[in-house]
Amino acid sequence: MKAPHLFVVMGLSLMAMPMALALESPGPAKAVTVLKTQSSWDGKPIQYPAGQAEVTGMVVEIAAGGETAWHLHPVPSVAMILEGELEVQLKDGSLRRLKAGECVTEVVNTLHKGRNVGTVPVKLVVFYMGSLGQTLSVEEASR
Repeated sequence: MKAPHLFVVMGLSLMAMPMALALESPGPAKAVTVLKTQSSWDGKPIQYPAGQAEVTGMVVEIAAGGETAWHLHPVPSVAMILEGELEVQLKDGSLRRLKAGECVTEVVNTLHKGRNVGTVPVKLVVFYMGSLGQTLSVEEASR
């Protein structure tokens, strides 16, 4: 499956329930649920921030062998791995490995870092559910 199709699947899976149900019936359009959860991958419940909602979507790329700095997200976010294999580590040593096609609800207000454990760049699409003007990511050194 090529990356643009993954964007369509991700977008369709995030639609309102009545529309998703309409797409699950026979016809030219199809919806596949790729993630449905009430908690982040560390088990904490998802809580949306107060204020005017603002959803931000980004495509992030991490070079082969590369890793991010320790950082946290003060808002809920959902990521889908488009290419490669990513290992996410929490400060307590917890690890989560993700490969192409997998989705994860990221941890909120929890320091973590991502590391490309493969030989090709990791590409992921991330959707942040914040409020207008809110910071989406904070590096450990700037806390």
